[in-house]
Amino acid sequence: QVQLVESGGGLVQTGGSLRLSCAASGSRFSMNAMGWYRQAPGKQRELVAVISSPGNTNYADSVKGRFTISRDNAKNMVYLQMNTLKPEDTALYYCAAWKTLLRIGPPGSWGQGTQVTVSS
Repeated sequence: QVQLVESGGGLVQTGGSLRLSCAASGSRFSMNAMGWYRQAPGKQRELVAVISSPGNTNYADSVKGRFTISRDNAKNMVYLQMNTLKPEDTALYYCAAWKTLLRIGPPGSWGQGTQVTVSS
């Protein structure tokens, strides 16, 4: 079981940047695939980015080229660098962890969420 706590959300103008952080504890962090989801008002929760081992990443088409997911296993941290933000990026962002390095099935752990709001 992985405990997750997000931080770094806030209000930013269109074209600006934010970096979200997720602190993990409770298991061997390096053995878990990690990801970021987001949920906007009136919309379903969607997967934004996933990272297993360093360099093994996947992104939603809507954020490719703008967002970068990374992890620091020594610090038990995962990050989401968000650049060139758009109003449609406005959502509650959740950190998530799978049980293994393989992203099979739903995540086993979720953070509480951090709000990102992008003004036009």
